[in-house]
Amino acid sequence: MAEFTMELNEEQKEVRDWLHGFAADVIRPAAAEWDEREETPWPVIQEAAKVGIYSLDFYAQQYFDPTGLGIPMAMEELFWGDAGIALSIVGTGLAAVGVLANGTEEQIGTWIPQMYGDQNDVKVAAFCSSEPDAGSDVASMRTRAVYDEAKDEWVINGTKTWATNGGIANVHVVVAVVDPELGSKGHASFIVPPGTPGLSQGQKFKKHGIRASHTAEVILDNVRVPGSCLLGGKDKLDERLARAREKAKKGGDRVKNAAMATFEASRPAVGAMAVGTARAAYEVALDYATTREQFGRPIIDNQGVAFQLADMRTRIDAARLLVWRASWMAINGKPFTAAEGSMSKLFASETAKKVTAQAIQILGGNGYTREYPVERMHRDAAIYTIFEGTSEIQRLVIARTLSGMPIR
Repeated sequence: MAEFTMELNEEQKEVRDWLHGFAADVIRPAAAEWDEREETPWPVIQEAAKVGIYSLDFYAQQYFDPTGLGIPMAMEELFWGDAGIALSIVGTGLAAVGVLANGTEEQIGTWIPQMYGDQNDVKVAAFCSSEPDAGSDVASMRTRAVYDEAKDEWVINGTKTWATNGGIANVHVVVAVVDPELGSKGHASFIVPPGTPGLSQGQKFKKHGIRASHTAEVILDNVRVPGSCLLGGKDKLDERLARAREKAKKGGDRVKNAAMATFEASRPAVGAMAVGTARAAYEVALDYATTREQFGRPIIDNQGVAFQLADMRTRIDAARLLVWRASWMAINGKPFTAAEGSMSKLFASETAKKVTAQAIQILGGNGYTREYPVERMHRDAAIYTIFEGTSEIQRLVIARTLSGMPIR
């Protein structure tokens, strides 16, 4: 087990600096354009693939970093560049985590490479969990998967929403209900291979922020996938459902469902994204405050500005520490006995919203215009308190974990 440390090793520092250079030289110059276009920045993803950032190898190296700091360090640097473009680059990772969390070794080896493609033919993947009537309330999911034993196929019907890369993905990972009587415990995850009949893109959403990232509905109309596309396999599913039914009879402990296993693994990473956006806004505000003069002196000479910057930096560092702690705990198999993963996502998300708002205030009228990036950063930051579990859901998870009570 790796010791927890607040210091990156030399190899990690090299990767961090490399990512920072890519974010500064490639992502930032393209940020305003793709935010305005509200389109997937394929040329930037292609550049990321060429240098090895958008690849299975790079993602795996960071994911399996024994210190746990590879992924949060990478997320912070890329999202420091721009949240919308960065999410287009890393959005495939959520689907990959879905396979890593629930799939067999064969499934991992078969499908994750197809999610990325290669530098000459870049692909993306989508994780499809939320539905029009089932976001935070995963127990209300309606997408159904029914097993056709004669053909060894699963038939999936339903509509997914808020899917990053939904409809444009090469591979879709879909969470569906296989046993409605078990509620959220009766869910399973499925791979929908490229070109599968019956899967189509529904509405593409025009969003407040992260506009360079494609978000859309995914419609599944009698989609048939082979039995081998059930993540984890049918034997494992049958065993899990049997345990869930037995525990339900006894009023036993909660059983993790497929979507929650993915979100638990990815929440600290989302916290790191928020830290990157917050840090970017803070740096713009600090630079502005030291160069902008009013009444013959830099505005940072005023306590009202200086104290805001002090609070901003303090919150950013505290958020990063919570994210690093949760990431280290996760890679080393430490249980989240106080919902440390949710803590990191909650605090970092709220920090991003607060810090980007303060940055606009420090820049004054300039901060409210698109001539300065803090306006875009503030719009982007709003998503962190919403996706992969709202701040309210994080507080609920933390409260239930601490109290052991079914808080509503």
